[in-house]
Amino acid sequence: MPESINPSQDGGTEPVRLPDSDLESVSASVRKLLEQSAEQALQLDNLASAPLPPDMPFGAYGMPGFAGLPPQAAPPEPRPILELEGEEYEDELDALSDWVDDYLIRVYGAEVTTAAPWCEQWQEHADVVAWLHALWLAYQQHKDPEAGLSGLFMWHRDFLTHAMATVRAAGGPLSACMTDPDRPAHRLLPGPPPSRRTTAAPEESAESEENGAPGPGAG
Repeated sequence: MPESINPSQDGGTEPVRLPDSDLESVSASVRKLLEQSAEQALQLDNLASAPLPPDMPFGAYGMPGFAGLPPQAAPPEPRPILELEGEEYEDELDALSDWVDDYLIRVYGAEVTTAAPWCEQWQEHADVVAWLHALWLAYQQHKDPEAGLSGLFMWHRDFLTHAMATVRAAGGPLSACMTDPDRPAHRLLPGPPPSRRTTAAPEESAESEENGAPGPGAG
């Protein structure tokens, strides 16, 4: 029969005996607590090893999401406009044209001179389209509240000045277009031809085949 120790009046200890019925109740309670503890430990192990759903906002940090909130959609991945085709390209170019004509040139276009040419058909210049589209994407990013109060200043400093200086340079892609606001002009300057190595390879291959010899790179 179990004994518990209690101090006596003379400073010694004397045992306290528990009935067998109480002992069985205590033993059952201890076993139940041990079983619950083991079950909770198993659940924690399973939660720690299971991957978190991708729609949890704090999944990357091992933290569960807020219950009851809908999953947050990932922002669209920006794509360079020259990688788009067909209707997708035309829609993006329309949106870009609205921003360039209604905001960019109206605010930052200044005057047209030989040192700062422009083109009313700038959409026909692929390199200009690419530059202005990249500038537009940067504008959308830096005017977002998450960019902070200095976001637009950084856009002016790091993006606007450099892009406009490149697009409207005296020797840039629009240098053969309008250099006087009273004389609209549009002209696509020819680009450099392929390198001599690129054009020479097919000729050498054709000559080798005529002579019965394998062409360059033949095994």
